[in-house]
Amino acid sequence: MPAGPIASVDLVAAVGQAPAAAPDPILAPAGRGASAVAGPSTPIDQLHGIALLDRFGELPRSEVRRFLASHPTAVAELLASPPSAREVADWWAATPAGSRTALAELSPKLLGNLEGVPFAVRDSANRTALRGAVAALDDTLAGHVGRAERDELETRRHMLDQVRAALSSRDGHVRRLIGLDADGEGRAVIAIGDLARADYVSFLVPGMFFGVDAQIVAWADTAEAFVDGQEEWLDRLKPEEHATVAAVAWIGYRTPSLVNVASMELAREGRDALTATLEGLRASRGSAQPYLSVVAHSYGSTAALLALEENEVSVDALALVGSPGSPARNVSELHVVDGNVWVGAADWDPIPASGVFGSQPASTSYGAHRFSVAAGRDPLTGARLGGAVTHNDYFAPGSTSLRNLALIGIGEGTQVTGLASGDAPSSGRRLAR
Repeated sequence: MPAGPIASVDLVAAVGQAPAAAPDPILAPAGRGASAVAGPSTPIDQLHGIALLDRFGELPRSEVRRFLASHPTAVAELLASPPSAREVADWWAATPAGSRTALAELSPKLLGNLEGVPFAVRDSANRTALRGAVAALDDTLAGHVGRAERDELETRRHMLDQVRAALSSRDGHVRRLIGLDADGEGRAVIAIGDLARADYVSFLVPGMFFGVDAQIVAWADTAEAFVDGQEEWLDRLKPEEHATVAAVAWIGYRTPSLVNVASMELAREGRDALTATLEGLRASRGSAQPYLSVVAHSYGSTAALLALEENEVSVDALALVGSPGSPARNVSELHVVDGNVWVGAADWDPIPASGVFGSQPASTSYGAHRFSVAAGRDPLTGARLGGAVTHNDYFAPGSTSLRNLALIGIGEGTQVTGLASGDAPSSGRRLAR
């Protein structure tokens, strides 16, 4: 286990003590969903969604264990077609602590990846699942396996080692593992800061070639640098707010390679996965919603655009860099508050002008605010800033691009550099206190 304040969190304690999200009369559905109408006599293997979760909460621990052992695909099927995050939040609030603890011990993979479960509980559950996956791989590798199978298992083992390494903070910020798929190429979602209480929350969505094995450590470090920058800007620009921030290194979908980057199939998978994640945050936070932003790069920007155009989820700010576009033709088609959409493009980045997936956010007709990614000096601090030259330079430490992205994520659009005359938006909404 990595060092840090979250490493010692006990799963059972987290499950038993985590506060339930406050119900939101605006966001909450009228009922628990159609799957919850099954009666007490309905066999458990005929239940789905919330009805199945409810039954888990009612049964003795031994019967839940027996069911999971005899139905090894039940958890995967539930996670593949889960209840809504709001339904899960309501279920969690109504489930006794003892039942929560039993389910966490019996199926940490389930609790770790259900949107709507409190983030501290998900972190503890996913760390337990991570340890279990590593132990299982080590046991298998210690036996007699063929060369091809050994290579595949060792690759997965290395990937899980990278997830563990990414949970170690560089400068003391809490890191939480709020999403984990330990199979195949894997998926991992790591939060920097406290998602349950932060006033400003940003999701960093990557593009092609961003696999967990190769990139989760660097992406988590980027998210932490993002948080560091935002904290410094808040101290300078909004000291009276005493605001807090969190950022999420989100590798929650399969990113493409050169073989399939021209297809939108994985972007649609990313659309649905990102939508579920954002809905999970909304449901978990109840009435105490943060200023929510999505910062998306390359192919990830297409996934984000699809989510905010086609699904009923909204954000306060959307920032795109190196974007190949999407079918949306204008910011008015996106669920972004006040059309608060931003776009940056490096001079030598061919992707924003490619038109691969539709309309280009960098075009004037799109209606997005264009911000600078070029080298220069910070007009507020005088610091020298590096420039983005190619497609993979937008998140470089000490760069104009990262500076502007951090400001967008805390609603400080008026401080962003590179705006055209008359294009400056109003400053972001003040936090309710």
